[in-house]
Amino acid sequence: MLDDGQRRYRAEECEGLIASMAALFQAAGCVPGDTVALLSRNRAEYPLWLMGAVAAGLWIVPLNWHLRRNELHHIVADSGASLVLVEPELVGELPELPHRVLDEALAQQLQATPPRELHADLPAGGIMLYTSGTTGLPRGVRRSQPARLGALLESWQQRGRAVGLDGAGPHLVTGPLYHAAPLLYALYDWVNGAPMLVMRQFDAAAALDWIERAGVCHSHWVPTMFVRALQLPEARRKRFRAHSLRRVLHGAAPIAPEIKRRMIDWWGPVLVEYWGGSESGAVTRIDSPAWLQRPGSVGQALPGFEVHAVDESGRRLPPGRPGLLAVRRRDGHRLLADDKAGAALLLGDIGRVEEDGYVYLLGREGHTIISGGVNIYPAEVEAVLSSHPAVVDVLVQGEADPEWGERVVALVVAADGHGSGELLAAELLDFAARRLASYKLPRRIDWVSSLPRTDAGKLSRRHLKLQRGAGA
Repeated sequence: MLDDGQRRYRAEECEGLIASMAALFQAAGCVPGDTVALLSRNRAEYPLWLMGAVAAGLWIVPLNWHLRRNELHHIVADSGASLVLVEPELVGELPELPHRVLDEALAQQLQATPPRELHADLPAGGIMLYTSGTTGLPRGVRRSQPARLGALLESWQQRGRAVGLDGAGPHLVTGPLYHAAPLLYALYDWVNGAPMLVMRQFDAAAALDWIERAGVCHSHWVPTMFVRALQLPEARRKRFRAHSLRRVLHGAAPIAPEIKRRMIDWWGPVLVEYWGGSESGAVTRIDSPAWLQRPGSVGQALPGFEVHAVDESGRRLPPGRPGLLAVRRRDGHRLLADDKAGAALLLGDIGRVEEDGYVYLLGREGHTIISGGVNIYPAEVEAVLSSHPAVVDVLVQGEADPEWGERVVALVVAADGHGSGELLAAELLDFAARRLASYKLPRRIDWVSSLPRTDAGKLSRRHLKLQRGAGA
């Protein structure tokens, strides 16, 4: 079953539409192995279009509809997509590219198209994901997968069960379906039998309503969503009953330990954090009880993976030493189609791996601040500042300093009713000074109205200069 609050499809309707969509691709001249793309906001039909392509043996690229025209054209060209499915409101972004509009005419054509007979031995397509591109051009990723449709669906079911997405109850999609984690976790639960509930746009109060009304069992969130939920009026939070929730996966961005602790106190030990990337999938995982014993950890490496830290020369570092985190498949399989089997993959995160294998993130490569020859990791400072009740969002970065090389500067979004200015800045610095070494403290706090985050919760640093130039 699929439901986005406006359209609802029963299970048998979903199966028929997927088979008809596969037939439509075939009639359009697409053959197994071809690539197509999908440009759409969240809606109930999204998984149907995507699965229709997979059932036709095609690779389908979910496109981020926030991207500018030149960025979309780059991905379409880079992926080799011969056709783009696009919702009517977004057609203007793709005038020069071959496309089919996802309008009522196409819906009627689907209804009239004899469905393709689907069976387990058909060639399987796949989902070609693109990295977020927050620091450069997006990069396409095709993960290794079974060649036949039945085996592919079975592997998705197994991946779902491995993280507790066993189809036991409704799965609430809170994030953008063009992003790897919300999409894949929802699909894994869906093929295991869970009804999929798709939020067209995230709203914290509406998400709580969905959970209570539909008895949601599973969902995927990002830290900024937790922050927004915690900022709802106290009366609304106290009314909320999370009895149906069994597992809430979260990742994509670091979470402040205080925020996570408050969520566990509120919802119970249902939070499961992971770390990984579009290139690798989830690499580590940690449940709530284990996290409460090791606050700040993103868990141990999952079976089949190895994680260790390396220095700038690529040499392996001993446990506890911070460095660039490297991921390797223990079974020798490739993490990327163009990587050598068994090669280590660098996802761009800095962290440390303790003796017991638990991984801790410290920041992103290139974001480290070096002040007086000492490394300062912005994520650590951000975690402390974001735990203050007056802070909605925060970004910490380095700024040139003639004496120290760099100094720490914090960009802060203040919560409504707290104002901003010297008094609040002094309060935040005093708050941070009780939790951080003096050399890690911000030397200046700049107040901003918002920070450029993607729908997946990641800070888009490439847009930061534009925002600051607009009068932050």
